[in-house]
Amino acid sequence: MKMTPAAAAVPVLLVLLTWLSFRAIDTDAERYDRALGALDRFALVESALQRDVLSARTGMMRNYDPLVREVNALDELLSRLRDTASEGAEEAAAIDRLAASVNRQEELTEQFKSDNALLQNSLAQFRLFSARLSEAHWSGPLAPAVSALAAAMLQLTLDTSRAAARDVADRLNGLAMQPLPPGEDDSVRALLAHGRLLHDLLPTTDGVLRALLDKPSKRQQEAVRTMILAHQAASRATAQEFRLLLYAISVLLLVLLVHLGLQLRARALALQRRAAFEHVIAGISTRLIDAQPREIDAHIDRALAELAELVGADRAYLVVSGRPIRVHQWCREGTTFPPGWPDRAPALVARFGSIPEGIIHIRSVDRLRPGASRDVLAAAGLRGWACVSNLGKEGVTTVLGFDALRPGIITQSAELGLLRMALDAFANVVAREHLEQERARLETNLQQARRMETVGALSSGIAHNFNNIVGAILGYTEMAEARIASDSRPARNLKEIRRAGERARDLVDQILAFGRRRDVRRKPVSLKGLVAETSSLLDASLPSEIELIIREVPDGVVISGQPGQLQQVILNLCNNAAQAMDQVGRVEIETEVREIAATRSLSHGDLWSGRYVRIAVSDTGRGIDEMTLEHIFEPFFTTRLAGNGLGLATVREIVREHGGAMDVWSAPGVGSRFEVWLPCIAVAAPTPRDDVPVLPLGRGETVLVVEDASERLLGDEEMLAALGYEPVGFTRADDALAACRTTPKRFDALLVGHLAPAASALDLAVALHEIVPDVPILLATASAEESGAGALVAAGISEVVHRPLISSEIASALARCLTASEISVGELRS
Repeated sequence: MKMTPAAAAVPVLLVLLTWLSFRAIDTDAERYDRALGALDRFALVESALQRDVLSARTGMMRNYDPLVREVNALDELLSRLRDTASEGAEEAAAIDRLAASVNRQEELTEQFKSDNALLQNSLAQFRLFSARLSEAHWSGPLAPAVSALAAAMLQLTLDTSRAAARDVADRLNGLAMQPLPPGEDDSVRALLAHGRLLHDLLPTTDGVLRALLDKPSKRQQEAVRTMILAHQAASRATAQEFRLLLYAISVLLLVLLVHLGLQLRARALALQRRAAFEHVIAGISTRLIDAQPREIDAHIDRALAELAELVGADRAYLVVSGRPIRVHQWCREGTTFPPGWPDRAPALVARFGSIPEGIIHIRSVDRLRPGASRDVLAAAGLRGWACVSNLGKEGVTTVLGFDALRPGIITQSAELGLLRMALDAFANVVAREHLEQERARLETNLQQARRMETVGALSSGIAHNFNNIVGAILGYTEMAEARIASDSRPARNLKEIRRAGERARDLVDQILAFGRRRDVRRKPVSLKGLVAETSSLLDASLPSEIELIIREVPDGVVISGQPGQLQQVILNLCNNAAQAMDQVGRVEIETEVREIAATRSLSHGDLWSGRYVRIAVSDTGRGIDEMTLEHIFEPFFTTRLAGNGLGLATVREIVREHGGAMDVWSAPGVGSRFEVWLPCIAVAAPTPRDDVPVLPLGRGETVLVVEDASERLLGDEEMLAALGYEPVGFTRADDALAACRTTPKRFDALLVGHLAPAASALDLAVALHEIVPDVPILLATASAEESGAGALVAAGISEVVHRPLISSEIASALARCLTASEISVGELRS
């Protein structure tokens, strides 16, 4: 079983606390106290020994047992000191010096006992003989000498100086010189013997006494006491330090426990907040899944309010990039969104670059480094910001953001990761709504296609017969008009019949034109030549009261299409504009080339990224209301009694078949503007000619095209078809290889475009060259520098063109390759 670090730290902590507890207890305190007590007892015993020695010297104590006991007590105390002493060499040396002093005291005490016993005995005998001689010869000459000797001896017992000793010696010599009375010879000689003994013994005994009273052991006792006190202080200081360390660790443990408690509480609150987040997000996801299309906006707004309350934000918003941009927003009461915010949020997120999980959390905008990002946030009045974003091929596609207008909120970043689920729920419902709209659009297109199919079936079924009937009516009318006078009433009636027949014939022609499949082969068409030719037709067909204004047309612009159909688009729009102005007003035609960077939705169709030609027809007529605007492109829908409802429907069908789209703006009483957007295949340098630029066109050669993106492949095929080639496209390399293996002589040229990964384009070129080595291969790439010249030659590549394709470049490259291939084949045959 694996032990966690916290579990492993518990026994270590217990051992540490136990060790600190023992070290905090001063275990040597009792030993040091015993040593100090022994020293105190030692001093008392030594004082008692000195007292008893003095008592014995004065003769007050005849029994020397107390001295023996006291000497033994000193030895015992000395042994006790040795037992309680530490292992330090210095303290042992001090005790040894004290022991030497005690031994010296014992020797002096033994000497003193011997000398003092002899001294006291001699003093007793001296006093006895001196008293006897004084009493026996008190009146004789011996008495004064004895008395003087006794007085000098008494002085010597009190003062054992040399003068007193010399005085006693003189007195002894004087007494010895005295004539001895009869019968006292023994007493005088005994007195003189004890006197001489006392003369020598008293200084010696007093010297021993002074040595005993000199207390040399006091210095050794103080040295030992000082050492014991120093060790005791050190022991107490060490114990005090460990007690402080134990206290500090106890306080630290208490702080740690409080910290752990706060962490547990914070984690519990975080889990509670997370559970609340998950509950709210789950509820939001459930509601969005069950929401009807008309309820989605309301549910998103409600979800933003709930999430903002959880995060603690003042404003919340969901921004979905596109055309148009989609924004849902919520703000607290009393707050508003500044101009341009949150529309600029996706661009701001893109400034931060690649971020983990697409989450940005800025606690305080004031702490950001100065720069454009900080300026944008500050301009929006933000103090804190949090957002979650999704990235797509075109950059930031969706942003879920939360604004803090006060400091100190949106500080919990742990739960922001859960907002990814909320953003996914929003993205899914928006995608589902988009799919629903796309399905509705496809259903509308299907209905339109079915309607067109019905119109086509009707026109093919009855139009020819109806034309025969109208032709018979017109023929008989013309014959009748030839037989009657031109100014007669029947002639006028026949004229009206003929006009009605002609209108019926025109209607049949329009029905046939609308229902007929427009699969005419396309070719490059000069925009300037197309507008100039149409302008001449409009000048002849429009009423004189209509002012036709044609803005400058860009030079060298080429579109792919059928000139007659494109001319019909402009004619129908201008005629429709003239009819909307009641034959009086101004019609304006404006053309320009536009680059579309991202997918754009127009009022009637969508545009992919690329280059387009915009042909705008404006009028100053009555305008169109919103209800009518929804039906203007429907077949047979018209607001004029003389109209047939096929003009604008034909325009839309032609534009759609040419890969374009329509954008219509109108306001009642102001006028209308119809914009036709068509793909542009070339923009050449300005030339003085108004016709199509001279391009080397193909003669129906078959070109194999490989491109992994179906949209780009379709555009490349349309361009090649407009240049006079028969394109055969493949999105997979395996399919292209299989086609070459099956029919190697089918293709006249091979065009290899973008494949993922990039290296596979060269690999495919190598494989194709091995199968059809005589067929030229063209490589379309964004940069030819990615591959070396050696690799291009080894792959069998004849030409390198830029991606995206330019019609003039690809036309020239194909012409060069095919011409070179024909020359090579001819040389081989010859």
